[in-house]
Amino acid sequence: MAKRIPDLDGADAVRAALEPGAARPTTALAVRYSLQCLAERAPGKSVEVRVPPFGAVQAVEGPGHTRGTPPNVVETDAATWLALATGAETWAEAVGRGAVRASGVRADVSPWLPLVRPGAG
Repeated sequence: MAKRIPDLDGADAVRAALEPGAARPTTALAVRYSLQCLAERAPGKSVEVRVPPFGAVQAVEGPGHTRGTPPNVVETDAATWLALATGAETWAEAVGRGAVRASGVRADVSPWLPLVRPGAG
């Protein structure tokens, strides 16, 4: 299991990653932290959320999977994920513009969004 990212470090990375020209390591940390927040807020293994190339997490209570492609998958790019995680964009907006690929009956993670408030802290 990956080491937990401290909240202060993660929140700082999210704020910095939202700035134009953010460094790749900062964006990576921000994505991993926000995925960590999702897994903590919605524990489970029924949905796999992927933000390539920075990270993936299994979350949401329900039937899990152990092999192969999971039945419920959410995949998006880092900028879209951070917009969702911070509330800058809604789930419906991101899905509507095709920036989120969600498959499976449980693949809607909107009940747990936003995850991080960049202005707080």
